Amino acid sequence: MGQIETIFNAVIEGDAAGAKSGVQAALSAGMSAEAILKQGLIAAMDEVGSRFEAGEFYVPEMLIAARAMQAGLNLLKPLLASQNSASAGRVVIGTVKGDMHDIGKNLVAMMLEGAGFEIVDLGTDTAPEKFVQAVQAHAPQVIAMSALLTTTMPNMQVTIDALQAAGLRQHVKVIVGGAPVTEGFAKQIGADGYSADAGSAVRLTKSLIGTNYSS
Repeated sequence: MGQIETIFNAVIEGDAAGAKSGVQAALSAGMSAEAILKQGLIAAMDEVGSRFEAGEFYVPEMLIAARAMQAGLNLLKPLLASQNSASAGRVVIGTVKGDMHDIGKNLVAMMLEGAGFEIVDLGTDTAPEKFVQAVQAHAPQVIAMSALLTTTMPNMQVTIDALQAAGLRQHVKVIVGGAPVTEGFAKQIGADGYSADAGSAVRLTKSLIGTNYSS
């Protein structure tokens, strides 16, 4: 259990080098990539999310923890792919058209990846048709849209309308977030959910996909 503990603690402390060497040591000791992912990286990111909600961690701590998790995950990715490990689900994420902000979006993407989801990150300034193409190409269960400006928020509605027009809306759940976005706005545009921060975005995604998803 020592190696898992090392990985768990390294992620929480934001020690990317420690997370990486911990994952390497656990692999060398014969642990499966899936066990390392679930017991080490995912468990640590769950703890990070809890500490954030409890007000013990703030965005900077979450970011460095997520980067440490990513350092460990990068070693596991090729192994998980070759073992055909079941992902928790697939999420397409992007900041909407006209908006270049990406810190919040990146944090949500890293937290979701830390929770075992497969992420397709479309970056910033993502046109509605780009979201539509990503749904056609990757068949995600969830689309996550971010907007940090009141002027770009309407593009969330435009994107949902584009999914509707393409006949894809009923096949995918849409969640939205970002500083100016509210629960009321999410309902108004017909989104399936709203989250105020990265930790609750993970919980919301899990609840929308349900536990019965396997691929």
